[in-house]
Amino acid sequence: QVQLVEFGGGLVQPGESLRLSCAASGSIFYIITMGWYRQAPGKQRELVASISSGGSTGYSDSVKGRFTISRDNAKNTVYLQMNSLKPDDTAVYYCNARFVSSSVWGQGTQVTVSS
Repeated sequence: QVQLVEFGGGLVQPGESLRLSCAASGSIFYIITMGWYRQAPGKQRELVASISSGGSTGYSDSVKGRFTISRDNAKNTVYLQMNSLKPDDTAVYYCNARFVSSSVWGQGTQVTVSS
């Protein structure tokens, strides 16, 4: 059983940076794709960035060029480096691990961008 725990959320000013971490434990061998999602109040959860087991990455248009997803296999951790943050980036960010026919979610971490 895989468990995901997110770290790194907080309050920052526009233009600043944050790095989110997602630590995975359990049977991680069968993970196909890791992704970062976010959900703002009243909105649907949306995919922000993803990284496959082969290392391929993808980003939503709203964060492309500002966010970078990466992983450290030795630490079983996926990161989301967020630069040039905007107020519209404010949301709860969730880590997700996708398997062949299921997925696992982390508990979420709040990111607030405000002056």
